[in-house]
Parts: sequence; C-alpha cells; structure tokens
Amino acid sequence: MNETTIWDAAGLDTDGPGLREDVPVAEARPADPCRVAWPTRVGLDTVYAVSAFPITLTFFVLVVTGLALSVGLAVVVGGVLILPLTVYVARGHAFFERLRLRGMMRWAAPTPAYVRPPAGSGFWRRSLTPLRDPQSWLDVLWSLVGLVTGTLAFSVAVAWWAGAVGGLTYWFWQRFIPESPDEHGLAWVLGIGDTRTAESWVNLAAGAVLALTLPLALRGVALLHGRLAGALLCSRAELQQQVVRVESGRAAARAAEATSMRRLERDIHDGPQQRLVRLTMDLGRARHRIGEDPEAAAVLIDGALEQARATVSELRALSRGVAPPLLVDRGLRAAIEEMLVQSPVPVHANLDIPDGLPPHVETAAYFVVAEALTNVAKHSGARTATVTVVPVGDRLHVAVADDGTGGAHLAKGLGLAGLRQRLDAADGTFSLDSPEGGPTLVVATLPLVASTLDRP
Repeated sequence: MNETTIWDAAGLDTDGPGLREDVPVAEARPADPCRVAWPTRVGLDTVYAVSAFPITLTFFVLVVTGLALSVGLAVVVGGVLILPLTVYVARGHAFFERLRLRGMMRWAAPTPAYVRPPAGSGFWRRSLTPLRDPQSWLDVLWSLVGLVTGTLAFSVAVAWWAGAVGGLTYWFWQRFIPESPDEHGLAWVLGIGDTRTAESWVNLAAGAVLALTLPLALRGVALLHGRLAGALLCSRAELQQQVVRVESGRAAARAAEATSMRRLERDIHDGPQQRLVRLTMDLGRARHRIGEDPEAAAVLIDGALEQARATVSELRALSRGVAPPLLVDRGLRAAIEEMLVQSPVPVHANLDIPDGLPPHVETAAYFVVAEALTNVAKHSGARTATVTVVPVGDRLHVAVADDGTGGAHLAKGLGLAGLRQRLDAADGTFSLDSPEGGPTLVVATLPLVASTLDRP
C-alpha cells in the first residue's frame, strides 16, 4: 500500500497542514448517536412528551405524600423511616427517567454513584445513609419540579397533534356536525365567511401550519423536559466520570513512569554498563601490552573503539526514552524535526503545531513520534514513513504511518503499551492499525488545553 492509500485510511491530507474535509476522522468528528430519521424522532418525542405527565404526576404524589408524612410524624420512629423510603421512591423515579432519556432521547444519561453505607453497618446507619447523599436530594427535587415541565410537554404535544390532525381532516368529519344558525366557526371570526367551505379551508390551513411546526414544538418541549432531567439526574455522574478519568490518568502516569524507569535501568545495566566494563578491561590489558607487544595492544585498542562506538549508539537509543533538552528549550516542532533528520528511514513530515502547548502534551506527542519511528527503523522493514502532527478541533492529532510489513501489537513489547499509558495520563487516546503485511498506522490525540481538573 502506498503512502497516499495509508493516509486516505487515516483521513489525513498529506498535501496540506490539516484534515481532509471529505474523510471523517473518528476522534475529530464523533458520530452523533442521537441523530435518527425525523419520523422516528417525531415519534420518540411524542411518546416522551405525552408520557411525561402521568409519570411525573404519579411520582409527585408519592414523594409529596412521603415528605408530608415524614414531617408530620417526625416525632415518632415511623416518621424518621418514612423519609428514607421517600428518597428511595425518588431514586426509582430518577432511574426510570434515565432509562427514558437513553431510550427516547438517545442520550448517554449516566447514573451517578450513590453513597453506600460501609460494610457491616447497623440498621440505622444503613437506613439513614441515603439522606447524606446529595444526589438523593436532587432526585427528590426532580420528582417535584419535573411535574411542571412534564405538564407543559404533555399539553403542547396533545394540543399540537389534536390541532394538526383535526385541522387536516376537518373537511371530512365536518359533515357529521349538525348545523346551527346561532353558532359561528373560526372562519366567521376571521371575517372570511360563515359557510362550511370557508370553515373547511380555515381549519385545513390551521392544521397544515400545526403539522409543519409539530416536529419543532415536540422537540422543544422534549428538550426542555429532558435537559432539566439531565441536569438534575446526570450532571453529578459526568463530574464523577471526569474525576475518575483524572485519577486513572494519574495512576497511569505513575505506572508509565515506573515502567520507563525500570526499563531504562535494565537496559543501562544490560547494555552500556556491560560494554563500559569490557572497555575498561580492554584498555587495561592494552596498557600492559603496549610496551611488550604493540600489535596486540593495537588490536585491543581497536576492539575498545568498537565497544565505545556501540556504547554511544546504545546510549542514543536509550536517550529516546528521556525528553531531550531541545524539546524543553525550543518546543515540539524543533524536537520532532531533529528526530526526523536522524531517522534512518526517509520520513515525510506534515507539521502544523500550535504554540503554547502544555508541557505534558508536548512530551507525550514527542514520545509517540519517537517510539513509532523507532519501531519503523527496527522492525517494520519500511522504505518510507509519514509523520503528521496537526490540530483537529480542540485536540492535537499525531499520526505515524509506514509502508512496512506490519504485525505490530500492543502485547509484543513495552514500547507501545507504555505509550498508551502515557497518553492515558495526558487525557489522550491511542490507536494502532497494523495488519500482517502492512501498512502500520499509529494515531494519537491529545487535548490542546490542559483540563482544569488536571491543574493543582
């Protein structure tokens, strides 16, 4: 597969600094799971809006009754226990509403983690723990205020459907309405006339207007009800997920750092350290023989020179695991350009790196390119490679492709697996596409701006 085919598969344009507009990139333009055909959307919005009123009314009555009983009976033991029971009823309502958001609104609607009593807790602690959970009270609040938007959604949906269907079919069932000289219709009120024909045309026009605006009206009330539900029932879950992601990222950073240090220590011990020991021994023997046997000493010195060259090469290879001073002093572009100059495989570069990147983003992007090019030189047998670093929306898109034999896998070594850990720590993503026979494509994305949760 040639270079053009490789980058067509990645959705990148090798002729310019950005992305091709005709090829979607999964990370840059995620598919919208909420996008459905408009007839399906109208049907889902109708069911969601019409069912909102009976559901919210039922739980409103249950929760208000429970709150009133718990307050009225607060002086007795039963009143104290009614309040947690009421909270559990509100949780049930919240759980059911999240199911409706996922099924009808096609939203993620994550469920927050509720506070749980410690293992072995007594009866009273287990019973009163829900009262300590902020999400429980948000569920209670939803059971109270959801009736307002639920009633509005139900009213608008029924009114629009009735007006649209009734107006469009008025010409048909008008004949079954008995005539009365004392009653006047909408046409008479508008001054168009008092005949059945005029009345049919007016109702037909009104029905057509309502039918055309029906999807917008249903979408509006469904979004109003759904957004309120999402804010009260799912916002804490999204915050909890961000916290978990940050904590897992920090854990991944510590694991990646520990793995890198262990590998560096092992490689130094097994490689340069052993060569330096042998170099010292060879130079010592050469020193003793230089007077007695200059030719043998010259052979030892030649061997020592080979050991020194091999040690320098190994140290260069190991230094790729440490951020170079050039990256710190002059930034990511200069560091990558220097790396490309030293690459034994010809590399085509497409660099459009913005200024002011966070240091951890620059470091992670540098190591993605460094590790990928190292694998290209050592294992791929590639003739050419392509490195692309461009901004895509609010993320930095890093991709390295080669026309080698492929077969790379995360389980085959610590390099690529360590990259994924490093990217997890930087809130990035990592993907590898390397079928047997090639080509290989490594793609990573990183946020252009550090998350507020990542800052101390």
